[in-house]
Parts: sequence; C-alpha cells; structure tokens
Amino acid sequence: MTTRLLDGPALSAGPEPLSDHRARLGGMPGRARQDIVPVLAAAGLLGRGGAGFPVARKWASVARQASDPGRAPVVLANGAEGEPLSAKDRILMSTRPHLVLDGAELAAAAVGADRIVLYVGSEHAAALGAMDRAIRARRAAQRGMVAPVELLAAPRGYVSGEESAAVHFVNDGDARPTSTPPRPFERGIAGRPTLVQNVETLAHAALIARHGDTWYREAGRTETRGTALVTVGGAPLHGVTEVELGTTLAELAGRAGLGGDGGAHTGAPVLLGGYFGGWVAGADAWRMPLDPVLLRAAGSAFGCGVVRFLEPGRCGVEATARILDYMAGESAAQCGPCVFGLRAIADASARLATGHAHSDDLRRIGGWSQTLAGRGACRHPDGAVGLLRSALRVFEDDFAAHQHRRGCTAARRTVRAA
Repeated sequence: MTTRLLDGPALSAGPEPLSDHRARLGGMPGRARQDIVPVLAAAGLLGRGGAGFPVARKWASVARQASDPGRAPVVLANGAEGEPLSAKDRILMSTRPHLVLDGAELAAAAVGADRIVLYVGSEHAAALGAMDRAIRARRAAQRGMVAPVELLAAPRGYVSGEESAAVHFVNDGDARPTSTPPRPFERGIAGRPTLVQNVETLAHAALIARHGDTWYREAGRTETRGTALVTVGGAPLHGVTEVELGTTLAELAGRAGLGGDGGAHTGAPVLLGGYFGGWVAGADAWRMPLDPVLLRAAGSAFGCGVVRFLEPGRCGVEATARILDYMAGESAAQCGPCVFGLRAIADASARLATGHAHSDDLRRIGGWSQTLAGRGACRHPDGAVGLLRSALRVFEDDFAAHQHRRGCTAARRTVRAA
C-alpha cells in the first residue's frame, strides 16, 4: 500500500515536531521554490479541495498577477473542512503540520506572495492547536520564513470553506461566498491576487518539490497519477487512509472490511465526494477507479475524497433527506434558490422519507432538481440538487415506494447481503 503524506510516525503520536520532520524529509531545496510550477505541471497534481483543478495552472495565474506594483499576492491555505463526512484535512494538519507549512511557503515563493493566511475550521481544535504550535516552532527556529504566517479560525458552516467565502471572511469577517468578479486569484485578500489552496494540495506540492515529478507519478494506476487522502465511512474499518489514484471502490471496500470484489456488499450504494458529490451503486460502479478525471467523465465526482458506504438496511431516501435538510440549513441565505428552493426540496424529501408524502412530492422534487441548478448566487444549490439527482437515479425504486407508501427496498438489500 502506497503512503506518502502519511509516512512517518504513527498518526496516534500527534503532531510531528519540526526537528523530526526535518530529520525525516530534509529541508526544502532552494531551487525548487523558483522552478516548482513546471514541476507541478509535469507531475499533473490536481487540487484536493473538491474541484480537482490543475495546481500548476492556478499558481501560474496568480504569479502573473504579481507583476502589478504594490499588489504582492497572498496565499490562503484552506483547512476549513466544513464537509461533515470528511476528516482528511484535520488529520493531516494535526499530525503533519510542517508538511502543510512547507507547501504554503513553497506556494508563497512560487507566486511572489508576502503574506500567508492559514484558515482552519474553528471546530477542529486538534488541527488548530497543531498548526499554532508549528508556526511558533518555526518562528523560534529563526529559519527565515518566506512570508509571515497568520492563523485564522474559520467559522463553522458548510460554505465557510468556499474560496470566495474564505477571502470574504479575511477581508470583512463575513464567511459567505461572493459571486461577482473579480475572482480571488485576480483580487482577493486586501484587494491583492490571492492563491486559495487546500492544505492537502500544499502538502503534496511540498513532497513533489523534494522528490520530483517522476517520483510523484510512480504512484497511480490510471492517467491521473499520485495518491490522495480519502475519508471512509459506513464500514468496519473507517477513518482517513491514503490510496493510489485509480484504486477501485471494490478494493477500498475490501481494505475497509466490507469484502471487496465478489463480497456480500459489492454493488451496495456509495456516496462519493461527500455532500457536494453523489450516490453511485451497482457492480459496475464498484469497479470504477477513484480517479477525479475519470469519475467526472462518468458523471460522478471524487470531490473532497469522501467514500461513504450505505450500511445494509439503511434507507437511501432517508439518508438523502437528511443531507438535503442539512444543506438547506447551511445555505448562505443570499438568494431565493437557496432560501426557498432548497428548503422546499428538503421538506418534500423529509415527507417522502417519513411516510407522509404529499401526492406530488416525488414529481416536484424531480422537477426542482432540473430547474434549480445554476440559478443561485453561489454553487451551494448546485451541489445539493446534484446529489438529489444522483439519489433519484440510484434509489429510484425506493423513492417510488415511499411516494406510494409501500415497503422500502432497504430491508430486502439487507437480506441479500446477509
């Protein structure tokens, strides 16, 4: 099993001290700071925050903005991790804080930034504490940090980690997304070009700077190379693990104690990518590789690396209704599609799940799932209706049974899996 980000001491040992980190990995090579963007491009590193955007292209876009006098860029290392099913970023920050800071300093040097903001979810106490101690340790070591680093606690909330919301909070104390141009890479924190990058992405970049693009591409089973952190749930062996990109769902299920290929659970529904992702099911889906590019082409999503198996006997309609209720409650409340549209969908889904469906609830949520996308002030409603559309496909029979108050098929799945 390939591990890279999680190499080193056991995760249970807590934050790796600076001295141990340097002894294990050595310092950052000075030349890599200047030449890292072409190396990242050759590695094919994609962002791990959910969108899967090419990292080299993002860094180059910010670096080009640095030519404007008086507008030095800012790096915002995003560790808000507001996705309820994800734990990868907080585990990384609380155990390998210096790898994250190496990546943040590398990014600052690459784009010409003179300020680094580390944005960590306020509910992630262990991660906040580890990053605070790591920053203090570097200051005490007087190692000539590339740029000053400040640690900010991101407010609780699903949308707080969206890149424009993070910038909005740093600027104005309001962690809600903004929808009008310019985007953060053009004009972000204090009006400067701002590179917003997920902390896992920065950690990968720090390793690539040390070992090179060829080393990075040694891992991976499909065209998209490297490893990724995934958060596994709904399985006996759950938690954060590191996998080669291209690992199949069936293989991951086997590692998580669910039997894998040919096992009793093969073909059971899986939530991929978290609340902004979607449901998949069937033996064909379980042979799908965990590859952001291939999943997107297949109409699915790797997202933030969440893989949540639906437990035998658990109702997919009920699970979906709970997620939609959460998403409606986490709205930024800036537009009608969120305030009224998501709440209407969530309420109708709840009625379906609890056996109190109105005569047209299923028809209405099907229609709303097609008309609501793209109409919000931000992408929050798009994510919610994307998940709903996937649920309507995967749990089609269950939704119909709930609409007509017949027995849910979840119990029959339990019998087949026994």
